[in-house]
Amino acid sequence: MNDPRFSTKQRILGAAEDLFARRGFAGASLRQVTTAAKVNLAAVNYHFGSKDRLIEEVFRRRLDELNARRLAALKGAMAGGNPQLAEVLAAFIKPALDLSLDREGGSAFVRVLARAYAEHNERLRRFLSDNYGHVLREFAAAFARLLPRLDKEELYWRLDIVAGALTYAMADFGVIKRRSGQSERDFRERAAEHLIRFAAAGLKEE
Repeated sequence: MNDPRFSTKQRILGAAEDLFARRGFAGASLRQVTTAAKVNLAAVNYHFGSKDRLIEEVFRRRLDELNARRLAALKGAMAGGNPQLAEVLAAFIKPALDLSLDREGGSAFVRVLARAYAEHNERLRRFLSDNYGHVLREFAAAFARLLPRLDKEELYWRLDIVAGALTYAMADFGVIKRRSGQSERDFRERAAEHLIRFAAAGLKEE
């Protein structure tokens, strides 16, 4: 049986993800993608139609699964009828940090995600908002329930800062590095614990 991970489409997505991570969206050409994936330009056009669509599919491949896991965790946190702020934050934060541990290109995608924040690509921002904005809205509704004193604008300011801190942690930009002998998973779990406590304090701050 053919492994779908090594299909032509997946090879193209993997090569594009790696190149976008290293060179940015403008800096990586379709010719470089086809060379890295060992396919011709016709294959890219057949599967994606354009570079913009290829960029979107690089995000869709990771974010569909990530946000499904987030929403499932959020549903679990809210199901008991007495949700805790730390549980809702964990539902938002932990699946994202787990993505950075994915050996099948997760770390490269994290760098791509960081570039999406840094580069002013309005088409990409619109794509992310149209396709994944509902996830933030669901979490915002949960946080609003737990933090009724915050008005909507203040809540969104704070959530935007939490999301920025999460992206920073995912990309491993911080000065605190993994100790010798410490597993990457343990390091990420500690990062999640610290970020959840920090975010909870910031969200509750008067």
